[in-house]
Amino acid sequence: MTAASGRAGALMEIVDLHVGIDGTSILKGIDLTILPGEVHAIMGRNGSGKTTAANVIMGHPDYEVEKGDVLLNGDSLLDEDPWERARQGVFLSFQYPQAVPGLQVGNFLRKSVASIRGEEAAKGADFRKELNEAMDQLKIPRSFLSRYVNDGFSGGEKKRFEILQMMLLKPKLAILDETDSGLDIDGIKTVASGVNAAVRGTDSGALIITHYSRILEHVKPDFIHVLIGGKIVASGGPELATQLEENGYDWVENVAAEEVA
Repeated sequence: MTAASGRAGALMEIVDLHVGIDGTSILKGIDLTILPGEVHAIMGRNGSGKTTAANVIMGHPDYEVEKGDVLLNGDSLLDEDPWERARQGVFLSFQYPQAVPGLQVGNFLRKSVASIRGEEAAKGADFRKELNEAMDQLKIPRSFLSRYVNDGFSGGEKKRFEILQMMLLKPKLAILDETDSGLDIDGIKTVASGVNAAVRGTDSGALIITHYSRILEHVKPDFIHVLIGGKIVASGGPELATQLEENGYDWVENVAAEEVA
């Protein structure tokens, strides 16, 4: 079980990435490659470095990259500010989205699309058609557009809203940090359908960060990577998530140790 890295035609590459915060090492040499049209997932225990990886790709200023690189279409992202990374096509679905009272969802979506995809993409009948189709797929009522961003939203509404943004912004790389948390079975299926629609058969890619296999049963990622102690100790297909559910993380640690030996 080895990590999927160094493959030709990469959309995103994480190369020997070492990251720390406040003098504490968190990521200890991560290698991972995502090709266009692929969905990857990172699984691991709490504190294994999953959210750190997401934040570093997006450019969170609290983390120090000690070694390595993060490349998008062959160009390093490390010297770019978060807003520049967003303009280049990196999207992060937050684990805990913030409320913005006073800003209506409809206005927020239109301005976001204009900022990332250009003014023309946020105008006229084409934008309304695109918006309506995405809302229908995610089972979001039209009344949602007049509400304030994440203000009073349930956990499921916040997650659907994040996926709606992703579908409209059409990022090159979507990073989904625990998008399945707080969702019921129907919500997981709906969110998974949005991920599949945004990535499968396109030039985009996605990285899903999760504890559980529930959303992966519907997205069916191309690769699953197990992150333990800041290192990817195993990679495999969708069957790896099932094995983790059945055997736990101790099992994959033992298998990895045997392979090294």
